[in-house]
Amino acid sequence: MKKSDLEKFEKLLIKKRDELMEQLQIRKKQIDTTIKDATGDISSYSYHMADQGTDAMEREKAFLMASKSGRLLYHIEEALRRIRKGTYGVCHTCGKQITKARLEAVPHARFCIECKEKEEHDKQQSRR
Repeated sequence: MKKSDLEKFEKLLIKKRDELMEQLQIRKKQIDTTIKDATGDISSYSYHMADQGTDAMEREKAFLMASKSGRLLYHIEEALRRIRKGTYGVCHTCGKQITKARLEAVPHARFCIECKEKEEHDKQQSRR
């Protein structure tokens, strides 16, 4: 892969990483915020069970989204390491070059499209 292509993908990955970090900060605030914090209410009265349930559900959704973002962040960091090591764009399974079109769609891709399709097919077969 050309140096200019690597620089382009590195900038793209860094941009995505920065966006994810911002999202994670927002999610952290959502997880840490309670109904009392959100409303500014200083009353000692308890909240209705439905309100408490909604609050818990919203925090759970924020936690799940943060977890998903964290996994994506890990894959982006790994892609940046591969760029530095000089192995970016090489399929982990077959060792062939991953197409630019695939890397533009999924810049943190570790597998060429054929190997990824095979992996997905194997997962589906094992579930049956």
